[in-house]
Amino acid sequence: MVVPSTTPVVSPPPPPPPPSSHSHGGIGGGGIPTVDMSAPGGRGALSRQVARACAEHGFFRAVNHGVPRAHAARLDAATAAFFALAPHAKQRAGPPSPLGYGCRSIGFNGDAGELEYLLLHANPAAVAHRARSIDTDDPSRFSTVVNEYVGAVRQLACDILDLLGEGLGLKDPRSFSKLITDTDSDSLLRINHYPPACSIDKLDHDVQCKMKSIVRTKNGNGLIPSAGARIGFGEHSDPQIISLLRANDVNGLQVLLPNSDGKEVWIQVPADPSAFFVNVGDLLQALTNGKLVSVRHRVIASACKPRLSTIYFAAPTLHTRISAFPETITADSPRQYRPFTWAEYKKTMYSLRLSHSRLDLFHVAKDENSNVGKADQE
Repeated sequence: MVVPSTTPVVSPPPPPPPPSSHSHGGIGGGGIPTVDMSAPGGRGALSRQVARACAEHGFFRAVNHGVPRAHAARLDAATAAFFALAPHAKQRAGPPSPLGYGCRSIGFNGDAGELEYLLLHANPAAVAHRARSIDTDDPSRFSTVVNEYVGAVRQLACDILDLLGEGLGLKDPRSFSKLITDTDSDSLLRINHYPPACSIDKLDHDVQCKMKSIVRTKNGNGLIPSAGARIGFGEHSDPQIISLLRANDVNGLQVLLPNSDGKEVWIQVPADPSAFFVNVGDLLQALTNGKLVSVRHRVIASACKPRLSTIYFAAPTLHTRISAFPETITADSPRQYRPFTWAEYKKTMYSLRLSHSRLDLFHVAKDENSNVGKADQE
């Protein structure tokens, strides 16, 4: 049995028509901020719009983004073909450690969801190596499709990060994007396949028991949405700098945002295969001293339709030092987080459950601020 949630779910109206240069969805009305990346109102207006969406919501829908539809279609076809393979064939690409093929298990601490997935390093050489166990007939076919998609989406991520740098008034607007363009970047590509409930009913008894027993509750935010619902991927924030998600036409993604009364509610994000949904990650929240918000989100599995989503997680190199930019620290807004490396943050992440607020462990106490500030200048 699934436990009902204490957090309401708001269903927004159908997706709006293409926005004007000044359009910006209002969360109070159940909407999702939409940004037209073609900048019909000019780059200055676009940078302010992107910065506002990330500061107020940590999330927005990007349209007219420039990623070729053909790249997305080829990747969708390749991954759909992989997930349609027999279980023993898919297992050749796993088990996840954490990269590779995984089924139900998320991470190393007991979290689970009703999905199967491929988690790949976004480096071309790493993709080519993994492709040998994903497409045994023609590995280069799979790696070519993935690498062309990653290249286009990485460029979109850089464009968004540069706009954020401009919108926040950073001395070097490219400060954020430079963190993810290093050849040793730790960026990832994740492809999630959420099978419908009707297909789960056809599985053998042992697997059914495992998948239908995934029931977790969480005080305050209400992890389980309603009786009969199934959690595809539990509540969490993305740890990296920024995430770009694209999915098929099946709903399921929900984000936790304040409504007009300031109360946090789950907002259902209308499916839009032509758009990218952009999430601020934990690292970007730390780099901006909390000015941009890492949004918490989850996926509810559909009852009768499969959901396929692809997420590009833009991350720095492991040794990159994450410290708030000086422009974001003022007397009225002192440093919120102590400096740390991405490797240090990943180690912390892997030691915690999925729903844990990891960034809270790096908060600076009020009496520590002066000491941290001095250390950061050395």
